[in-house]
Amino acid sequence: MITRRQSLKRLLGVAAATITAPMVNRGWFQLFAESTTKYSDRAIDLVQHSTVVDMLNPFTLLGVLAPFKGDKRPTWFTNPETFTTNDFQRFKDSRIDVMHVGVGTVGPNAYDQVMWFLGLWNGFIAHHGEHLMRVDDAAGIDAAKSSGKIGIILGLQNSEHFRTPDDVDRFYQLGQRVSLLTYNSRNLIGNGSTERHDDGISDFGVTIIERMNKLRMAVDVAHCGDRTTLDAFEISKAPVLITHANCRALNPDQPRCKTDEAIRKMAGKGGVMGITGVRNFVSPKEPTTIENVLDHYDHVAKLVGVEHVGVGSDIDLDGYDALPEDYKKWLRSLYKSSYAFRDKMDTDGVNHYKRVFDIADGLIRRGYADADVELILGGVEGVGRIDDARSE
Repeated sequence: MITRRQSLKRLLGVAAATITAPMVNRGWFQLFAESTTKYSDRAIDLVQHSTVVDMLNPFTLLGVLAPFKGDKRPTWFTNPETFTTNDFQRFKDSRIDVMHVGVGTVGPNAYDQVMWFLGLWNGFIAHHGEHLMRVDDAAGIDAAKSSGKIGIILGLQNSEHFRTPDDVDRFYQLGQRVSLLTYNSRNLIGNGSTERHDDGISDFGVTIIERMNKLRMAVDVAHCGDRTTLDAFEISKAPVLITHANCRALNPDQPRCKTDEAIRKMAGKGGVMGITGVRNFVSPKEPTTIENVLDHYDHVAKLVGVEHVGVGSDIDLDGYDALPEDYKKWLRSLYKSSYAFRDKMDTDGVNHYKRVFDIADGLIRRGYADADVELILGGVEGVGRIDDARSE
C-alpha cells in the first residue's frame, strides 16, 4: 500500500521510503560561513542522502513577478547570462534537488501568459543546460540529482489556459507536468479558495481532469475551494496533489488551508501534501516560527501517515520579505482580505535558502525516524516508479 500511495513519488519519480538503521547524532556543524547556525550531522546526512523535492518553489520571485507587475528591469529570464555560477552555487547549497516552479496566471490572457511563461523557462533551461534540467518524467528526477543539476518541474497554479481538453495536450508537449485546477477565484473548471460561493467542479472540469489523467499530468488542488478540492479526489483516476498548503485544524479561518476531510481524501487517493512556510497560512497569531510549521507536518503525518506529507515552500530561496517594498505592496493588493496578511509574509526559521536543514533537524527533534525524514524531504534516489499514478 505504501508504494501505491506515493502520488508525487509516483507521478514524478521520487523514491518511496526505505527501512534503514537509525543514524546517531555525533555532533553539530556550521555549514554556512555567513551564519552561525549549526546543524546536527544526522540532519546533514539525511539531507545529503535524500532527493529533496520542493513541491512549490518559483526559483526567483522577482524574475517571475516582474513581467506581471510591468517592471521592465532585467531579470534572469530576460537576460539569462546574468544567472552566474555563484547564483547556481546558492541553489546547490540549498540542497533542494528538484523544484516545481508553477505560478498563478488568471484572466482572459491566461493562455498567452502561460505560453510566455513556459517559453521563458524552456529558454532559460536551454541557456543553462550545464546547471539546470527540465524534469519530464520519473527518470528525470534521479538524472538531475545524479548529474549535479537542479531539476525543474514546469507547472501552473491555475488551469485557466485550458480552453479545451486539446490544450492539455498542447501544454504537455511544451513541458507542463502539473496543473492546479483553479487559483483563488472561479474559472470554467471550478472554484478557488477565496471565491464567495463554494461550488464544485463543472462538467468541463471533468473533461480536463480526464485528459490530464490520460497524459499523466498531475492534478493539483492547493488553491481550490473546499468543494472543488473534494470533487477532484472523486473525479480523478490518478492521485491528486496538494502542492503547497497548510492545515485548517491549526488555522481555522484561513481559506488557503485544507480541512481534515480533504487531507484524508487526498491520502485515500494516494496524494501528497506539501507544507508551506507562508506566515498567514501557518498561524493567525504571533510569534510564528518553524515550530508552528512543524505542527502542520505533525498534523498531516498523524492524520494520514508520513507518506502523504512533503515540503511545499511557496517561496524562492529568500522569500517574500526579501522583495522590494513596492513588490510586497503590489502583491498584497492582489488578494482578498481573507488571506489575512500581516507585516511579515515569511515564517521565522524557514525564510532562508538553507531551510531544508532546519526542517530536517526539526523533524528529528520531534522524533521522526530517518526513513520518515527522508520520505518527507522527497525520498532516496533510485527506487521511485510512476506506474500507479497513471490513468487506470
